[in-house]
Amino acid sequence: MQNSRPENIRKVAEQSLKRLRLETIELFYQHRFDSNVPIEEVAGTVKELIQEGKVRHFGLCEVGPTTIRRAHAVQPLTAVQSEYHLMWRDPERDILPVLEELGIGFVPYSPLNRGFLGGTLNEYTNFNNGNDNRNTLPRFQREAIRANMAFVEVLTELGRTRGMASTQVALTWLLAKKPWIVPIPGTTKLAHLEENLRAADMALTSEELLELERSLSKVTIIGDRYPAEQQKTSWTLKTYDQSKKLITAMIRNT
Repeated sequence: MQNSRPENIRKVAEQSLKRLRLETIELFYQHRFDSNVPIEEVAGTVKELIQEGKVRHFGLCEVGPTTIRRAHAVQPLTAVQSEYHLMWRDPERDILPVLEELGIGFVPYSPLNRGFLGGTLNEYTNFNNGNDNRNTLPRFQREAIRANMAFVEVLTELGRTRGMASTQVALTWLLAKKPWIVPIPGTTKLAHLEENLRAADMALTSEELLELERSLSKVTIIGDRYPAEQQKTSWTLKTYDQSKKLITAMIRNT
């Protein structure tokens, strides 16, 4: 349940400081928009926490451009977080231009489409019902996985001739977009973590990036990002009015 009332924001901040044994939270996010609380009120509360030294920087997640502007006018934003990867590029249309204009960093979560771009999943993969929601997502149904493997094959083919895994191709593409984009791939395996980190030292030429874009444009992606009900909490289906190293590199002019 979303609850961004000022008293709850303060409660969450205090609890986080206690659990983390910190005096200041470096980057404090509102992870989902709360339609019952004006974003100006949320930003104002975080501004007070910053003035009190309990928070250093303010972030939002899954919000539209109007919400970003309204919040930023009250308390400058350091980062906006949203899903963004080769199979989900909606932020390019409305979010990235606003962030560049206002000097706000962008943090793509699920930059590997919940592991799909790694090429290790197939239509017979079983997802743990206890802690893995992929079996509820349209793009992770058997028929969709089978069809969308063509997308991964493009990454694999390009990477094979350049000594790169498909995950590294996907992350390198993201890192090439803008210097203020900092993806946060998640993993439970050390080998995958090391593989992801090596992508920061790799690069694709502008010609290779164009080749990648051309090849992927020929592949039709099957399945929505979320089920219909869950998509209602995402900025893409709202009106816009409702709608320690890497972090340091992202923070500018603050």
